[in-house]
Amino acid sequence: MRKFLLFAVGLATAALASAQDWPAKPIRFIVPYPPGGGTDVIARIVQPRLAEALGQTIVIENRGGAGGAVGTEAAAKAAPDGYTFLFTLSSHTINPFLYKLAYDVERDFAPVTLIVSVPQLVAANPASPLKTMQDVIATARAHPGKLHFASVGNGTPSHIAGELLKLKTGIDIVHVPYKGGGPAVADTIGGQVWLLFVTMPAAMSHVRAGKLRALAVTTLKRSPGAPDVPTVAEALGIPDYEVDSWYAIFAPAKTPPAIIARMQREVARVIELPDVKQKLLEQGGDTVGSTPEALDRVVRAELKKWAEVVRAARIKVD
Repeated sequence: MRKFLLFAVGLATAALASAQDWPAKPIRFIVPYPPGGGTDVIARIVQPRLAEALGQTIVIENRGGAGGAVGTEAAAKAAPDGYTFLFTLSSHTINPFLYKLAYDVERDFAPVTLIVSVPQLVAANPASPLKTMQDVIATARAHPGKLHFASVGNGTPSHIAGELLKLKTGIDIVHVPYKGGGPAVADTIGGQVWLLFVTMPAAMSHVRAGKLRALAVTTLKRSPGAPDVPTVAEALGIPDYEVDSWYAIFAPAKTPPAIIARMQREVARVIELPDVKQKLLEQGGDTVGSTPEALDRVVRAELKKWAEVVRAARIKVD
């Protein structure tokens, strides 16, 4: 027994020493979506100041595909040594009900911190007749199955937001999945589709430039980054319509708790720096900086919520 205790103490001491020396080399953030999308935008806002705080380079690796599942799997299989993290959004808790995954959201990841809460934005091509959410409903009812909506991809919060609108209003609009926010925004601006559901960071610069028309946000309260844009709930009188996206950092399971704690503290501090906070606000984001335990509670609650929505809406992906 004494030998076992000495062995355990030795392991704990080694882990503490390793955490104290961390980081000793560049850190990799896997973003499971292409460049230009909302997740990529948020990651690149946080990256420079966080790298300064940690004293090491942070390399962002975009690995898109399967609604975020490809990059997420890569993060799940990475060594739990504190040098690979998953920088993702709330599709993390939706994909388990839409895809056959090679990883388990709860088993294979350790929560680090919830960074920011961001609504999905409902936007339209400004040359289209869609000027309000009422126009969307009226057009869809006048032409069932003819109005298409772009999303960031199958199983993403933007996809779910569109499907939830269909479920709550009974309209028939057709989902067009893209491989990320960048391509979805580009085709909506180009007029290939009229309607777009996308994270606010991927679209707000285009809204301000007049290339997209903002119709509504999907949270229950208006976004501080776009206070003039109504919520879907208030625009259509649907009090229980809500899709609250979030961005968070996870580590591979078994990453040393001391490393996770250090990363959480630094992220929570960095996102409250005036320049970083302002940039996140411009993207429609409310900063959070939660504890790992709080993020774990969010994950558990959303796994239950989205299981029920996916089943009720009969959402499937190809």
